[in-house]
Amino acid sequence: MKKLLTASLITCALVAAAGCGTNKAQQPAATGSAAPAKAAEITIGTEGTYSPFTFHDKGGALTGFDVEMAEEVCKRINRTPRFIETKWDGMIAGLDAKRYDMVANEVAVRPDRLEKYDMSDPYIVSRAVLIVAGNNTNIKSLDDLKGKKVGQSLDSNYRKIAEDHGATNTVVEGFNQAIDLLTSGRIDATLNDSLSYLDLKKQRPELQIKTVYEEPNATSNAFLLRKGSTDLVQQINKALADMKSDGTSLKISQKWFNADVSK
Repeated sequence: MKKLLTASLITCALVAAAGCGTNKAQQPAATGSAAPAKAAEITIGTEGTYSPFTFHDKGGALTGFDVEMAEEVCKRINRTPRFIETKWDGMIAGLDAKRYDMVANEVAVRPDRLEKYDMSDPYIVSRAVLIVAGNNTNIKSLDDLKGKKVGQSLDSNYRKIAEDHGATNTVVEGFNQAIDLLTSGRIDATLNDSLSYLDLKKQRPELQIKTVYEEPNATSNAFLLRKGSTDLVQQINKALADMKSDGTSLKISQKWFNADVSK
């Protein structure tokens, strides 16, 4: 009798368990907000060695003006950015080879590029500026460079501009060396990109230097994409317009340059 009773109890327990499992499986799914769809990835070519536009901070993280602009655009178009670092010399070739979907690396808008590629609306502009020591009162324009000493890279367009205005060039390896020569009084002036100057003044505000001339024609820079990326370009342009309208672009610009570099 005890064995029969035990067997009956076990059978009932199994039936009950099975019944509970069946009922649970048949219950309708919980209603409510569905989980958001995972954002599609977008790959972005960049240098990662070009401060302050795209470089690695002291902790090793990729950062910079172009990186932050690209990240904000991706956030607004619901895309997940994945940066692929490469040297500038092969960056556009990498876009051609479909290694990434676009390039974010202060790419100048030029007619020859617009023929072969799609580009977003410009989000940053730069101009050539003439830089002199803070106490210099003799040089106020390019014409004042006649008979003066400048420091420019050998293959720089700025060297030709200075020499065309009568200056004698001292060959330098880069902008920082030119500034060292300028502040030590070994040259009278140097020409360089306005964005490089703004970054330098942000990093070293104590430097006694100033700009006395700014080129009137600006160079516009934008994101570079393969030809036929019409839908993506439209989305990016909408995001850029919204960022400018709500002040986000200005905030990023002020962070990196202490100035509005969008105009």
